[in-house]
Amino acid sequence: MKSDNVKAGAAQAPHRSLFNALGFTEEEMKKPMVGIVSSYNEIVPGHMNLDKIVNAVKQGVAEAGGVPVVFPAIAVCDGIAMGHLGMKYSLVTRDLIADSTESMALAHQFDALVMVPNCDKNVPGLLMAAARINVPTVFVSGGPMLAGRVKGKKTSLSSMFEAVGAHAAGTMTEEDVLEYEQKACPTCGSCSGMYTANSMNCLTEALGMGLGGNGTIPAVYSDRIRLAKHAGMAVMEMYRKNICPRDIITKEAILNALTVDMALGCSTNSMLHIPAIAHEIGFDFDIALANEISEKTPNLCHLAPAGPTYMEDLNEAGGVYAVMKQLADINLLYTDCMTVNGKTIGECIANATNKDPEVIRPLDNPYSKTGGLAVLKGNLAPDGSVVKRSAVVEEMMVHEGPARVFDCEEDAIAAIKCGKIVAGDVVVIRYEGPKGGPGMREMLNPTSAIAGMGLGSSVALITDGRFSGASRGASIGHVSPEAAVCGPIALVEEGDIISINIPEMKLNVNVSDEEMAKRKEKWQPREPKVTSGYLARYREMVTSGNRGAILEIPGQNK
Repeated sequence: MKSDNVKAGAAQAPHRSLFNALGFTEEEMKKPMVGIVSSYNEIVPGHMNLDKIVNAVKQGVAEAGGVPVVFPAIAVCDGIAMGHLGMKYSLVTRDLIADSTESMALAHQFDALVMVPNCDKNVPGLLMAAARINVPTVFVSGGPMLAGRVKGKKTSLSSMFEAVGAHAAGTMTEEDVLEYEQKACPTCGSCSGMYTANSMNCLTEALGMGLGGNGTIPAVYSDRIRLAKHAGMAVMEMYRKNICPRDIITKEAILNALTVDMALGCSTNSMLHIPAIAHEIGFDFDIALANEISEKTPNLCHLAPAGPTYMEDLNEAGGVYAVMKQLADINLLYTDCMTVNGKTIGECIANATNKDPEVIRPLDNPYSKTGGLAVLKGNLAPDGSVVKRSAVVEEMMVHEGPARVFDCEEDAIAAIKCGKIVAGDVVVIRYEGPKGGPGMREMLNPTSAIAGMGLGSSVALITDGRFSGASRGASIGHVSPEAAVCGPIALVEEGDIISINIPEMKLNVNVSDEEMAKRKEKWQPREPKVTSGYLARYREMVTSGNRGAILEIPGQNK
Protein backbone atom coordinates (compact mmCIF):
# COMPACT_ATOMS: atom_id res chain seq x y z
CA MET A 1 0.00 0.00 0.00
CA LYS A 2 1.22 3.49 -0.81
CA SER A 3 -0.06 4.62 2.58
CA ASP A 4 2.44 2.26 4.23
CA ASN A 5 4.89 5.11 3.67
CA VAL A 6 3.13 6.86 6.55
CA LYS A 7 1.72 3.90 8.47
CA ALA A 8 4.07 0.90 8.47
CA GLY A 9 7.47 0.17 10.00
CA ALA A 10 9.43 1.35 13.03
CA ALA A 11 10.42 4.65 11.40
CA GLN A 12 6.74 5.53 10.98
CA ALA A 13 5.93 5.31 14.69
CA PRO A 14 5.66 9.15 14.92
CA HIS A 15 3.28 9.10 11.96
CA ARG A 16 1.15 6.42 13.61
CA SER A 17 0.94 8.50 16.73
CA LEU A 18 -0.70 11.20 14.68
CA PHE A 19 -3.10 8.68 13.14
CA ASN A 20 -3.92 7.65 16.69
CA ALA A 21 -4.70 11.30 17.37
CA LEU A 22 -7.15 11.10 14.46
CA GLY A 23 -8.88 8.13 16.08
CA PHE A 24 -7.62 5.48 13.64
CA THR A 25 -7.90 1.94 14.94
CA GLU A 26 -5.22 -0.70 14.53
CA GLU A 27 -7.51 -2.45 12.05
CA GLU A 28 -7.87 0.70 9.96
CA MET A 29 -4.10 1.13 9.84
CA LYS A 30 -3.91 -2.12 7.86
CA LYS A 31 -6.45 -1.08 5.21
CA PRO A 32 -6.08 1.12 2.11
CA MET A 33 -6.56 4.82 2.89
CA VAL A 34 -8.92 6.49 0.41
CA GLY A 35 -8.99 10.27 0.12
CA ILE A 36 -12.45 11.73 -0.47
CA VAL A 37 -11.90 15.13 -2.08
CA SER A 38 -14.94 17.08 -0.95
CA SER A 39 -15.87 20.28 -2.74
CA TYR A 40 -18.70 20.95 -0.30
CA ASN A 41 -19.36 24.58 0.62
CA GLU A 42 -22.29 26.82 1.48
CA ILE A 43 -21.91 29.47 -1.25
CA VAL A 44 -22.26 27.40 -4.45
CA PRO A 45 -25.75 25.94 -5.14
CA GLY A 46 -24.11 23.04 -6.97
CA HIS A 47 -22.07 22.20 -3.89
CA MET A 48 -24.45 22.66 -0.98
CA ASN A 49 -25.53 19.00 -1.24
CA LEU A 50 -22.05 17.51 -1.53
CA ASP A 51 -21.94 16.63 2.17
CA LYS A 52 -24.60 14.00 1.43
CA ILE A 53 -22.67 12.72 -1.59
CA VAL A 54 -19.48 12.52 0.47
CA ASN A 55 -21.21 10.57 3.24
CA ALA A 56 -22.55 8.11 0.68
CA VAL A 57 -19.10 7.70 -0.88
CA LYS A 58 -17.64 7.03 2.58
CA GLN A 59 -20.21 4.28 3.12
CA GLY A 60 -19.30 2.70 -0.22
CA VAL A 61 -15.57 2.81 0.48
CA ALA A 62 -15.95 1.38 3.98
CA GLU A 63 -18.28 -1.36 2.80
CA ALA A 64 -15.73 -2.38 0.16
CA GLY A 65 -12.83 -2.55 2.64
CA GLY A 66 -11.21 0.89 2.55
CA VAL A 67 -10.77 3.67 5.08
CA PRO A 68 -12.34 6.91 3.80
CA VAL A 69 -10.66 10.17 4.80
CA VAL A 70 -12.17 13.50 3.71
CA PHE A 71 -10.22 16.60 2.71
CA PRO A 72 -11.47 19.74 0.93
CA ALA A 73 -11.26 21.42 -2.46
CA ILE A 74 -12.43 24.95 -3.17
CA ALA A 75 -15.05 25.97 -5.75
CA VAL A 76 -16.37 29.27 -7.10
CA CYS A 77 -19.96 29.86 -8.23
CA ASP A 78 -19.57 31.42 -11.66
CA GLY A 79 -23.08 32.84 -11.53
CA ILE A 80 -22.41 34.75 -8.31
CA ALA A 81 -18.94 35.77 -9.54
CA MET A 82 -20.33 37.02 -12.88
CA GLY A 83 -19.96 40.61 -14.04
CA HIS A 84 -17.55 41.99 -11.43
CA LEU A 85 -14.03 41.52 -10.02
CA GLY A 86 -14.98 38.05 -8.80
CA MET A 87 -15.04 36.61 -12.31
CA LYS A 88 -11.29 37.20 -12.58
CA TYR A 89 -10.97 34.53 -9.90
CA SER A 90 -13.04 31.83 -11.59
CA LEU A 91 -10.81 30.19 -14.21
CA VAL A 92 -7.73 30.68 -12.06
CA THR A 93 -9.17 28.41 -9.37
CA ARG A 94 -8.90 25.45 -11.75
CA ASP A 95 -5.13 25.43 -11.20
CA LEU A 96 -5.42 26.17 -7.48
CA ILE A 97 -7.70 23.14 -7.17
CA ALA A 98 -5.33 20.91 -9.14
CA ASP A 99 -2.27 22.09 -7.21
CA SER A 100 -3.82 21.88 -3.74
CA THR A 101 -5.32 18.44 -4.37
CA GLU A 102 -2.00 17.15 -5.68
CA SER A 103 -0.33 18.58 -2.57
CA MET A 104 -2.77 16.99 -0.13
CA ALA A 105 -2.87 13.60 -1.83
CA LEU A 106 0.89 13.17 -2.15
CA ALA A 107 1.75 14.72 1.20
CA HIS A 108 -0.45 12.16 2.96
CA GLN A 109 0.18 9.20 0.63
CA PHE A 110 -3.39 8.16 -0.10
CA ASP A 111 -3.84 4.79 -1.78
CA ALA A 112 -6.85 5.92 -3.84
CA LEU A 113 -9.12 8.93 -4.29
CA VAL A 114 -12.77 9.73 -4.93
CA MET A 115 -13.27 13.20 -6.38
CA VAL A 116 -16.56 14.87 -5.41
CA PRO A 117 -16.86 18.04 -7.53
CA ASN A 118 -19.72 19.67 -9.38
CA CYS A 119 -19.15 23.11 -10.84
CA ASP A 120 -17.27 24.74 -13.66
CA LYS A 121 -13.56 24.79 -12.73
CA ASN A 122 -13.84 22.25 -9.95
CA VAL A 123 -14.36 19.27 -12.29
CA PRO A 124 -11.47 19.98 -14.71
CA GLY A 125 -9.17 21.00 -11.84
CA LEU A 126 -9.73 17.65 -10.15
CA LEU A 127 -9.33 15.78 -13.46
CA MET A 128 -5.96 17.51 -13.88
CA ALA A 129 -5.02 16.51 -10.34
CA ALA A 130 -6.14 12.91 -10.88
CA ALA A 131 -3.85 12.58 -13.91
CA ARG A 132 -0.91 13.99 -11.94
CA ILE A 133 -1.36 11.92 -8.79
CA ASN A 134 -2.22 8.73 -10.71
CA VAL A 135 -3.64 6.56 -7.96
CA PRO A 136 -6.97 4.74 -8.47
CA THR A 137 -9.58 7.52 -8.74
CA VAL A 138 -13.32 7.78 -9.38
CA PHE A 139 -15.40 10.92 -9.99
CA VAL A 140 -18.90 11.38 -8.63
CA SER A 141 -20.44 14.84 -8.89
CA GLY A 142 -23.28 16.52 -7.07
CA GLY A 143 -25.56 16.45 -10.11
CA PRO A 144 -27.55 19.05 -12.06
CA MET A 145 -30.32 21.30 -10.80
CA LEU A 146 -33.88 20.69 -11.95
CA ALA A 147 -35.18 23.23 -14.46
CA GLY A 148 -37.24 26.11 -13.17
CA ARG A 149 -40.75 26.84 -14.38
CA VAL A 150 -42.04 30.28 -15.30
CA LYS A 151 -45.50 30.73 -16.78
CA GLY A 152 -45.71 27.01 -17.49
CA LYS A 153 -42.41 26.75 -19.34
CA LYS A 154 -39.13 25.27 -18.21
CA THR A 155 -36.37 27.78 -17.66
CA SER A 156 -32.88 28.18 -16.22
CA LEU A 157 -30.19 30.64 -15.20
CA SER A 158 -29.50 31.81 -18.76
CA SER A 159 -33.12 32.96 -19.04
CA MET A 160 -32.63 34.87 -15.80
CA PHE A 161 -29.70 36.83 -17.22
CA GLU A 162 -31.60 37.48 -20.46
CA ALA A 163 -34.57 38.73 -18.44
CA VAL A 164 -32.33 41.49 -17.09
CA GLY A 165 -31.50 42.51 -20.67
CA ALA A 166 -35.17 42.43 -21.61
CA HIS A 167 -36.01 44.65 -18.65
CA ALA A 168 -33.33 47.13 -19.73
CA ALA A 169 -34.88 47.16 -23.21
CA GLY A 170 -38.32 47.85 -21.74
CA THR A 171 -39.83 44.58 -22.95
CA MET A 172 -40.18 42.94 -19.54
CA THR A 173 -41.71 44.31 -16.38
CA GLU A 174 -40.02 44.36 -13.00
CA GLU A 175 -42.68 41.92 -11.75
CA ASP A 176 -41.78 39.44 -14.51
CA VAL A 177 -38.08 39.72 -13.68
CA LEU A 178 -38.93 39.02 -10.04
CA GLU A 179 -40.83 35.89 -11.05
CA TYR A 180 -37.79 34.63 -12.95
CA GLU A 181 -35.62 35.50 -9.98
CA GLN A 182 -37.75 33.39 -7.67
CA LYS A 183 -38.26 30.41 -9.99
CA ALA A 184 -35.29 30.05 -12.36
CA CYS A 185 -33.11 28.06 -9.93
CA PRO A 186 -35.50 25.90 -7.87
CA THR A 187 -33.15 23.28 -6.38
CA CYS A 188 -29.56 22.66 -5.43
CA GLY A 189 -27.27 21.37 -8.17
CA SER A 190 -25.27 22.68 -11.10
CA CYS A 191 -27.40 24.99 -13.30
CA SER A 192 -29.86 22.98 -15.36
CA GLY A 193 -28.72 23.57 -18.96
CA MET A 194 -25.71 22.27 -20.88
CA TYR A 195 -23.49 24.87 -19.27
CA THR A 196 -19.86 24.32 -18.31
CA ALA A 197 -20.41 22.35 -15.10
CA ASN A 198 -22.78 19.87 -16.71
CA SER A 199 -20.62 19.72 -19.83
CA MET A 200 -17.59 18.68 -17.80
CA ASN A 201 -19.55 16.23 -15.65
CA CYS A 202 -20.90 14.58 -18.80
CA LEU A 203 -17.36 14.41 -20.17
CA THR A 204 -16.21 12.49 -17.07
CA GLU A 205 -18.41 9.69 -18.41
CA ALA A 206 -16.97 10.03 -21.91
CA LEU A 207 -13.42 9.96 -20.52
CA GLY A 208 -14.26 6.88 -18.45
CA MET A 209 -13.54 8.64 -15.12
CA GLY A 210 -17.15 8.69 -13.87
CA LEU A 211 -19.79 5.97 -13.61
CA GLY A 212 -22.77 6.00 -15.97
CA GLY A 213 -25.23 8.72 -14.99
CA ASN A 214 -22.65 10.92 -13.30
CA GLY A 215 -23.30 13.77 -15.71
CA THR A 216 -27.09 13.71 -15.76
CA ILE A 217 -28.76 12.27 -12.62
CA PRO A 218 -30.34 15.31 -10.93
CA ALA A 219 -28.89 16.48 -7.64
CA VAL A 220 -32.16 15.95 -5.78
CA TYR A 221 -32.71 12.34 -6.92
CA SER A 222 -31.95 9.47 -4.58
CA ASP A 223 -30.27 7.79 -7.55
CA ARG A 224 -27.44 10.29 -6.98
CA ILE A 225 -26.87 8.91 -3.45
CA ARG A 226 -26.82 5.35 -4.80
CA LEU A 227 -24.36 6.42 -7.49
CA ALA A 228 -22.07 7.87 -4.81
CA LYS A 229 -22.10 4.62 -2.84
CA HIS A 230 -21.23 2.69 -5.98
CA ALA A 231 -18.41 5.16 -6.70
CA GLY A 232 -16.93 4.35 -3.29
CA MET A 233 -17.18 0.64 -4.03
CA ALA A 234 -15.75 1.11 -7.54
CA VAL A 235 -12.61 2.85 -6.34
CA MET A 236 -11.79 -0.09 -4.09
CA GLU A 237 -12.15 -2.46 -7.03
CA MET A 238 -9.86 -0.16 -9.03
CA TYR A 239 -7.37 -0.31 -6.17
CA ARG A 240 -7.40 -4.10 -6.14
CA LYS A 241 -6.91 -4.21 -9.93
CA ASN A 242 -4.42 -1.28 -9.91
CA ILE A 243 -6.38 0.71 -12.50
CA CYS A 244 -5.15 4.31 -12.41
CA PRO A 245 -6.20 7.54 -14.17
CA ARG A 246 -3.44 7.39 -16.78
CA ASP A 247 -4.73 3.94 -17.77
CA ILE A 248 -8.07 5.64 -18.46
CA ILE A 249 -7.26 9.20 -19.56
CA THR A 250 -5.39 8.36 -22.76
CA LYS A 251 -5.15 10.23 -26.04
CA GLU A 252 -8.00 8.07 -27.36
CA ALA A 253 -10.14 8.87 -24.32
CA ILE A 254 -9.50 12.59 -24.82
CA LEU A 255 -10.65 12.26 -28.44
CA ASN A 256 -13.73 10.36 -27.25
CA ALA A 257 -14.51 13.24 -24.90
CA LEU A 258 -14.19 15.77 -27.70
CA THR A 259 -16.47 13.68 -29.93
CA VAL A 260 -19.13 13.41 -27.22
CA ASP A 261 -18.72 17.15 -26.60
CA MET A 262 -19.62 17.81 -30.24
CA ALA A 263 -22.67 15.55 -30.14
CA LEU A 264 -23.98 17.03 -26.88
CA GLY A 265 -23.32 20.68 -27.81
CA CYS A 266 -21.19 21.38 -24.74
CA SER A 267 -19.90 24.70 -23.44
CA THR A 268 -17.05 26.47 -25.24
CA ASN A 269 -15.19 26.28 -21.94
CA SER A 270 -14.55 22.62 -22.68
CA MET A 271 -12.06 23.90 -25.25
CA LEU A 272 -10.05 25.33 -22.36
CA HIS A 273 -10.36 22.33 -20.10
CA ILE A 274 -9.83 19.44 -22.54
CA PRO A 275 -6.41 20.83 -23.64
CA ALA A 276 -5.44 21.37 -19.99
CA ILE A 277 -6.36 17.79 -19.06
CA ALA A 278 -4.55 16.50 -22.15
CA HIS A 279 -1.47 18.47 -21.11
CA GLU A 280 -1.34 16.53 -17.84
CA ILE A 281 -0.91 13.23 -19.71
CA GLY A 282 1.64 14.67 -22.15
CA PHE A 283 -0.77 15.04 -25.07
CA ASP A 284 -0.09 18.35 -26.85
CA PHE A 285 -3.70 19.03 -27.82
CA ASP A 286 -4.25 21.32 -30.82
CA ILE A 287 -7.68 22.94 -30.64
CA ALA A 288 -7.89 22.65 -34.44
CA LEU A 289 -8.71 18.97 -33.72
CA ALA A 290 -12.15 20.26 -32.84
CA ASN A 291 -12.92 21.04 -36.47
CA GLU A 292 -11.60 17.71 -37.68
CA ILE A 293 -13.80 15.81 -35.22
CA SER A 294 -16.74 18.16 -35.70
CA GLU A 295 -16.81 17.51 -39.44
CA LYS A 296 -17.71 13.87 -38.86
CA THR A 297 -19.73 14.15 -35.63
CA PRO A 298 -23.46 14.92 -35.74
CA ASN A 299 -24.90 17.34 -33.19
CA LEU A 300 -27.62 15.28 -31.50
CA CYS A 301 -28.68 17.47 -28.56
CA HIS A 302 -29.89 21.05 -28.15
CA LEU A 303 -30.07 21.51 -24.41
CA ALA A 304 -30.49 24.98 -22.92
CA PRO A 305 -29.35 27.54 -23.90
CA ALA A 306 -29.31 26.10 -27.45
CA GLY A 307 -32.80 24.61 -27.15
CA PRO A 308 -35.79 23.90 -24.88
CA THR A 309 -34.51 20.74 -23.15
CA TYR A 310 -32.61 20.41 -19.87
CA MET A 311 -30.34 17.99 -18.04
CA GLU A 312 -33.27 16.19 -16.42
CA ASP A 313 -34.61 15.51 -19.92
CA LEU A 314 -31.26 14.12 -21.10
CA ASN A 315 -31.21 11.87 -18.04
CA GLU A 316 -34.68 10.50 -18.79
CA ALA A 317 -33.74 10.00 -22.46
CA GLY A 318 -30.91 7.65 -21.54
CA GLY A 319 -28.14 10.02 -20.56
CA VAL A 320 -24.63 10.33 -21.92
CA TYR A 321 -24.36 6.60 -22.59
CA ALA A 322 -27.32 6.75 -24.98
CA VAL A 323 -25.55 9.48 -26.96
CA MET A 324 -22.30 7.53 -26.91
CA LYS A 325 -24.04 4.36 -28.13
CA GLN A 326 -25.27 6.17 -31.23
CA LEU A 327 -21.79 7.57 -31.88
CA ALA A 328 -20.24 4.12 -31.44
CA ASP A 329 -22.75 2.68 -33.91
CA ILE A 330 -21.12 4.78 -36.64
CA ASN A 331 -17.58 4.06 -35.41
CA LEU A 332 -16.87 7.51 -33.99
CA LEU A 333 -15.62 6.32 -30.59
CA TYR A 334 -12.64 4.31 -29.39
CA THR A 335 -14.67 1.65 -27.62
CA ASP A 336 -11.69 -0.25 -26.17
CA CYS A 337 -10.85 2.57 -23.71
CA MET A 338 -10.85 1.53 -20.04
CA THR A 339 -13.26 3.03 -17.48
CA VAL A 340 -13.41 3.29 -13.68
CA ASN A 341 -15.67 0.26 -13.37
CA GLY A 342 -13.08 -2.01 -14.98
CA LYS A 343 -15.03 -2.34 -18.21
CA THR A 344 -14.33 -0.82 -21.59
CA ILE A 345 -16.40 2.04 -22.97
CA GLY A 346 -17.90 -0.42 -25.44
CA GLU A 347 -19.02 -2.74 -22.66
CA CYS A 348 -20.46 0.15 -20.64
CA ILE A 349 -22.64 1.48 -23.44
CA ALA A 350 -23.61 -1.85 -25.04
CA ASN A 351 -27.16 -1.84 -23.66
CA ALA A 352 -27.79 1.92 -23.73
CA THR A 353 -30.88 3.07 -25.63
CA ASN A 354 -32.29 6.39 -26.76
CA LYS A 355 -35.63 6.68 -24.97
CA ASP A 356 -36.60 10.09 -26.34
CA PRO A 357 -35.68 11.07 -29.93
CA GLU A 358 -36.87 14.61 -29.24
CA VAL A 359 -34.11 15.06 -26.66
CA ILE A 360 -31.41 12.92 -28.28
CA ARG A 361 -31.88 13.09 -32.02
CA PRO A 362 -31.38 9.81 -33.91
CA LEU A 363 -28.49 9.62 -36.35
CA ASP A 364 -30.76 10.03 -39.37
CA ASN A 365 -32.21 13.27 -37.99
CA PRO A 366 -29.45 15.27 -36.25
CA TYR A 367 -29.70 18.98 -35.50
CA SER A 368 -26.73 19.28 -37.82
CA LYS A 369 -24.30 16.91 -39.50
CA THR A 370 -21.43 18.70 -37.75
CA GLY A 371 -20.62 19.12 -34.07
CA GLY A 372 -21.61 21.80 -31.59
CA LEU A 373 -18.30 23.70 -31.46
CA ALA A 374 -16.11 25.30 -34.10
CA VAL A 375 -12.61 26.77 -34.04
CA LEU A 376 -12.31 29.85 -36.25
CA LYS A 377 -9.01 31.19 -37.56
CA GLY A 378 -7.98 34.15 -39.68
CA ASN A 379 -6.04 37.37 -39.45
CA LEU A 380 -8.02 38.33 -36.33
CA ALA A 381 -7.32 35.00 -34.59
CA PRO A 382 -4.20 33.39 -36.08
CA ASP A 383 -4.01 30.85 -33.24
CA GLY A 384 -7.74 30.25 -33.14
CA SER A 385 -11.01 31.24 -31.46
CA VAL A 386 -14.00 29.19 -30.32
CA VAL A 387 -17.74 29.45 -30.94
CA LYS A 388 -20.65 27.25 -29.85
CA ARG A 389 -22.16 27.04 -33.31
CA SER A 390 -25.03 24.84 -32.15
CA ALA A 391 -26.31 27.93 -30.25
CA VAL A 392 -25.93 30.35 -33.19
CA VAL A 393 -29.02 31.27 -35.24
CA GLU A 394 -28.79 30.56 -38.96
CA GLU A 395 -28.72 34.22 -40.00
CA MET A 396 -25.57 34.84 -37.93
CA MET A 397 -23.53 31.92 -39.24
CA VAL A 398 -22.10 34.34 -41.80
CA HIS A 399 -21.92 37.96 -40.73
CA GLU A 400 -20.03 41.11 -41.58
CA GLY A 401 -20.27 44.34 -39.64
CA PRO A 402 -18.46 47.29 -38.06
CA ALA A 403 -16.39 46.76 -34.94
CA ARG A 404 -17.57 48.42 -31.74
CA VAL A 405 -14.43 48.26 -29.62
CA PHE A 406 -14.25 48.08 -25.81
CA ASP A 407 -11.22 47.47 -23.62
CA CYS A 408 -13.19 45.85 -20.79
CA GLU A 409 -16.48 44.06 -20.19
CA GLU A 410 -18.01 46.85 -18.11
CA ASP A 411 -17.75 49.44 -20.90
CA ALA A 412 -19.37 47.06 -23.36
CA ILE A 413 -22.30 46.31 -21.04
CA ALA A 414 -22.91 50.01 -20.47
CA ALA A 415 -23.00 50.65 -24.23
CA ILE A 416 -25.36 47.73 -24.85
CA LYS A 417 -27.81 48.76 -22.13
CA CYS A 418 -27.75 52.40 -23.25
CA GLY A 419 -28.83 51.41 -26.75
CA LYS A 420 -25.53 52.32 -28.40
CA ILE A 421 -25.21 48.90 -30.07
CA VAL A 422 -27.39 48.41 -33.14
CA ALA A 423 -28.23 45.58 -35.52
CA GLY A 424 -25.24 44.57 -37.63
CA ASP A 425 -22.59 45.61 -35.11
CA VAL A 426 -19.73 43.37 -33.99
CA VAL A 427 -18.93 44.04 -30.34
CA VAL A 428 -15.23 43.53 -29.60
CA ILE A 429 -14.23 43.12 -25.93
CA ARG A 430 -10.48 42.85 -25.44
CA TYR A 431 -7.84 42.87 -22.70
CA GLU A 432 -9.95 40.22 -20.96
CA GLY A 433 -7.77 37.23 -21.88
CA PRO A 434 -5.82 34.99 -19.49
CA LYS A 435 -3.07 37.59 -19.05
CA GLY A 436 -5.02 40.74 -19.86
CA GLY A 437 -7.91 40.14 -17.47
CA PRO A 438 -6.11 38.63 -15.77
CA GLY A 439 -8.19 35.51 -15.45
CA MET A 440 -10.15 35.41 -18.74
CA ARG A 441 -13.56 36.48 -17.49
CA GLU A 442 -16.80 34.98 -18.82
CA MET A 443 -19.01 37.33 -20.83
CA LEU A 444 -22.48 36.11 -19.89
CA ASN A 445 -23.66 39.59 -18.94
CA PRO A 446 -23.01 41.22 -22.36
CA THR A 447 -24.26 38.20 -24.35
CA SER A 448 -27.40 38.03 -22.22
CA ALA A 449 -27.93 41.77 -22.56
CA ILE A 450 -27.65 41.47 -26.35
CA ALA A 451 -30.14 38.58 -26.40
CA GLY A 452 -32.48 40.24 -23.92
CA MET A 453 -32.60 43.43 -25.99
CA GLY A 454 -33.64 41.50 -29.09
CA LEU A 455 -30.27 41.73 -30.86
CA GLY A 456 -29.26 38.08 -30.65
CA SER A 457 -29.93 37.46 -34.32
CA SER A 458 -28.17 40.59 -35.59
CA VAL A 459 -25.19 41.40 -33.32
CA ALA A 460 -22.00 39.36 -32.86
CA LEU A 461 -19.59 39.50 -29.92
CA ILE A 462 -15.87 38.71 -30.14
CA THR A 463 -13.48 38.57 -27.19
CA ASP A 464 -10.13 37.30 -26.00
CA GLY A 465 -12.06 36.42 -22.84
CA ARG A 466 -14.47 33.52 -22.73
CA PHE A 467 -18.17 32.76 -22.54
CA SER A 468 -20.36 31.04 -20.04
CA GLY A 469 -21.94 27.82 -21.19
CA ALA A 470 -25.17 29.77 -20.68
CA SER A 471 -24.28 32.15 -23.51
CA ARG A 472 -25.90 31.80 -26.91
CA GLY A 473 -25.66 33.61 -30.22
CA ALA A 474 -22.67 34.55 -32.38
CA SER A 475 -20.37 34.71 -29.36
CA ILE A 476 -16.76 34.03 -30.36
CA GLY A 477 -14.26 33.72 -27.53
CA HIS A 478 -10.72 32.60 -26.72
CA VAL A 479 -9.38 34.84 -29.53
CA SER A 480 -5.66 34.05 -29.62
CA PRO A 481 -3.16 35.62 -29.37
CA GLU A 482 -4.87 37.89 -26.85
CA ALA A 483 -4.70 41.68 -26.78
CA ALA A 484 -2.33 41.80 -23.80
CA VAL A 485 0.44 40.23 -25.90
CA CYS A 486 -0.39 42.37 -28.97
CA GLY A 487 -2.54 39.83 -30.72
CA PRO A 488 -4.40 41.26 -33.74
CA ILE A 489 -7.50 41.88 -31.61
CA ALA A 490 -5.47 44.65 -29.88
CA LEU A 491 -5.08 46.42 -33.23
CA VAL A 492 -8.76 46.56 -34.22
CA GLU A 493 -10.15 50.09 -34.43
CA GLU A 494 -13.69 51.40 -34.12
CA GLY A 495 -15.52 50.89 -37.40
CA ASP A 496 -13.20 48.26 -38.90
CA ILE A 497 -15.26 45.70 -40.78
CA ILE A 498 -15.11 42.26 -39.21
CA SER A 499 -16.01 39.20 -41.24
CA ILE A 500 -17.33 36.05 -39.54
CA ASN A 501 -17.86 32.83 -41.49
CA ILE A 502 -18.61 29.95 -39.12
CA PRO A 503 -19.23 27.27 -41.82
CA GLU A 504 -15.81 28.07 -43.31
CA MET A 505 -14.18 28.44 -39.84
CA LYS A 506 -12.95 31.97 -40.59
CA LEU A 507 -12.61 35.13 -38.51
CA ASN A 508 -11.06 38.16 -40.19
CA VAL A 509 -10.81 41.92 -39.94
CA ASN A 510 -10.92 43.60 -43.35
CA VAL A 511 -7.73 45.57 -42.86
CA SER A 512 -4.59 45.11 -44.98
CA ASP A 513 -1.48 43.42 -43.61
CA GLU A 514 0.42 46.66 -44.17
CA GLU A 515 -2.03 48.69 -42.09
CA MET A 516 -2.02 46.09 -39.31
CA ALA A 517 1.80 46.21 -39.27
CA LYS A 518 1.72 50.01 -38.89
CA ARG A 519 -0.73 49.73 -36.01
CA LYS A 520 1.44 47.10 -34.35
CA GLU A 521 4.46 49.43 -34.43
CA LYS A 522 2.46 52.05 -32.52
CA TRP A 523 0.96 49.62 -30.01
CA GLN A 524 1.94 50.02 -26.37
CA PRO A 525 1.32 47.37 -23.70
CA ARG A 526 -1.29 48.25 -21.10
CA GLU A 527 -0.48 48.63 -17.46
CA PRO A 528 -1.42 45.43 -15.58
CA LYS A 529 -4.88 45.62 -14.04
CA VAL A 530 -3.69 43.65 -11.02
CA THR A 531 -0.18 43.92 -9.54
CA SER A 532 -0.34 41.83 -6.37
CA GLY A 533 -1.64 38.56 -5.01
CA TYR A 534 -2.53 35.35 -6.81
CA LEU A 535 -3.82 37.05 -9.96
CA ALA A 536 -0.47 38.79 -10.48
CA ARG A 537 1.39 35.48 -10.17
CA TYR A 538 -1.16 33.82 -12.46
CA ARG A 539 -0.70 36.53 -15.10
CA GLU A 540 3.03 35.84 -15.25
CA MET A 541 2.63 32.07 -15.71
CA VAL A 542 -0.53 31.62 -17.80
CA THR A 543 -0.43 30.71 -21.49
CA SER A 544 -2.95 31.65 -24.17
CA GLY A 545 -6.53 30.48 -24.49
CA ASN A 546 -5.78 28.25 -27.47
CA ARG A 547 -3.45 26.21 -25.23
CA GLY A 548 -6.05 25.83 -22.50
CA ALA A 549 -4.70 28.69 -20.36
CA ILE A 550 -2.32 26.24 -18.71
CA LEU A 551 0.40 27.50 -16.38
CA GLU A 552 4.07 27.37 -17.33
CA ILE A 553 7.26 28.82 -15.91
CA PRO A 554 8.01 32.16 -17.65
CA GLY A 555 10.58 31.69 -20.38
CA GLN A 556 9.49 28.12 -21.08
CA ASN A 557 6.26 28.96 -22.92
CA LYS A 558 5.96 27.69 -26.45
